Amino acid sequence: MKAYLDTAVLVAASVADHPHHSQSLAALQLVRKKTMIGHISGHGLSEVYAVLTRTPFTPPIYPMEAWKLLSMNVLPYFQIVTLTPEMYRETIQECADRGWIGGRIYDALHLCCAKKVGCDRIYTFNIRHFQKLAPDLADRIGAP
Repeated sequence: MKAYLDTAVLVAASVADHPHHSQSLAALQLVRKKTMIGHISGHGLSEVYAVLTRTPFTPPIYPMEAWKLLSMNVLPYFQIVTLTPEMYRETIQECADRGWIGGRIYDALHLCCAKKVGCDRIYTFNIRHFQKLAPDLADRIGAP
């Protein structure tokens, strides 16, 4: 099974006291055991780093620790999905056509990546939002 894990899921899997840690870690472990083929976008990888290093976790996660988490738990196990310039253009145009503003573009890009590689499941904690952005993928979108 191919699965796309969004930023929030990978952050939760990385932070032991996160409220969604156990369920996110279970999904990450399925990818690490190769029971599930994990996918993440290039921008998603950057978002995970940004969130880990800017969120006021106690104790804080410093840049080298965030890098270590990514290099040990994500990079060896996940396929990084990249989009073509045309896919970026089409996604941004779709957001503009629909009147979507702000950070929705990043979620739309996550969904474009998941669609590009034909993921069977898209894991997020923002289920309704993702389903509104991609109603054609609604049955594949859920929490881990």
